[in-house]
Amino acid sequence: MKTCLVVDDSKVIRKVARHILETLDFEVREAGDGREALESCLKEAPDVILLDWNMPVMSGMDFLRALRSSDIPTRPKVVFCTTENGMAYIRAAIEAGADEYVMKPFDRETLESKLQIVGMA
Repeated sequence: MKTCLVVDDSKVIRKVARHILETLDFEVREAGDGREALESCLKEAPDVILLDWNMPVMSGMDFLRALRSSDIPTRPKVVFCTTENGMAYIRAAIEAGADEYVMKPFDRETLESKLQIVGMA
């Protein structure tokens, strides 16, 4: 079974994402901020990460940079999931190592199509 780590400081977003991902046959783990997510990835890397941009403790961008510079053996796919929709944000996310980008609020079809693009659905 494929694994997904949902990283978002909103419990509601994590719950919605978990529900959608479980219907797509993912095993889901959750983290409330980037530091928690990094610790989780260093213990056991997921196949894909659904990553929020704006979070306390460690932002999505800081997490992504830390993840990409870590020495975890497998490189998870990263889908940024955020309300930031400017081209500069999208470009910055891709340059930092994100594989895809999805806007909030998202639905099952949108998320599934982004997962297909990164080879996870």
